Amino acid sequence: MTNDPAILPAQGAILLVDKAEGWTSHDVVAKSRRALRTRKVGHAGTLDPMATGLLVLGAGPSTRLLTHLVGLDKTYLTTIRLGYATVTDDREGDRISTADAGAMGEVTPERISAAAAELTGDILQAPSAVSAIKVNGQRAYDRVRAGEAVELQQRPVTVHAFELGEARHGVDDTGAPVIDIDATVRCSTGTYIRALARDLGKALGVGGHLTMLRRTRVGPFDVADAVGTEALAQGGALPLLAPTSVATSLFPRLDLGAEQTIDLGNGKKLEVDPAVVPDASIAAAVGPDERLVGLVQVKRGRVRAVTNFPVETGGAP
Repeated sequence: MTNDPAILPAQGAILLVDKAEGWTSHDVVAKSRRALRTRKVGHAGTLDPMATGLLVLGAGPSTRLLTHLVGLDKTYLTTIRLGYATVTDDREGDRISTADAGAMGEVTPERISAAAAELTGDILQAPSAVSAIKVNGQRAYDRVRAGEAVELQQRPVTVHAFELGEARHGVDDTGAPVIDIDATVRCSTGTYIRALARDLGKALGVGGHLTMLRRTRVGPFDVADAVGTEALAQGGALPLLAPTSVATSLFPRLDLGAEQTIDLGNGKKLEVDPAVVPDASIAAAVGPDERLVGLVQVKRGRVRAVTNFPVETGGAP
């Protein structure tokens, strides 16, 4: 790990950022480019401006790891409001339906738990209409903002856990009855938490949407280890994760000798003991100097490079 934002290592780095509400993911990338003095910065999954929490960024050659980070499971803290639905499935959208007091009176803790259970496990989910999914070449959210009715096809996702807190009864700013519920969701990539809130409200017959969303984990990465967006904007020291430590936290480690490092860098296939790295596995190949040589795939005991990394010393790319 390095704390000098002026010197990005030759292999780049991974940066964890705790995004503040109101910032776009693009805002975070732009600030990171300035702080790290490189144009080559990408992220492993966006967050809406309303949402807060963990963004995983890659800088320099470490952007090559992002493909392998996008698919990691994620954990969210959220607050769901039952009582009305919105066009965006969150508090920023216009209201499209409101439940009456009679329907709200029938929403019991038992019914809420049963509905959440039906949304747990391997499920089919229609993404929120204001997602970035393209429909005939145009983002779904652009079509919604243009006044179109957009309904996206269901797709398989996995909700590993949908843990609900105590239901809090109240009224909204119009005097209509609402129920707020805090929840923790652990899910596969591609799961829309706004859609979970929408579908929970729909199952209960009263409508639902998100009022708060915070991403706390992406795979092994925790928001507690992230730098805040204000600190990012101010410059100064940043906690950069070396690609070797990131890759070996995700994949089996394959240590290479000096000659093997050169051979793999030149495109040659290596042989490896299947007991060290099983066949059909992705592994992190690490050179004798602890530099990440690349991600490799093992088939029948032979190693081939999937993603190579620069091994020369030097400054920022």
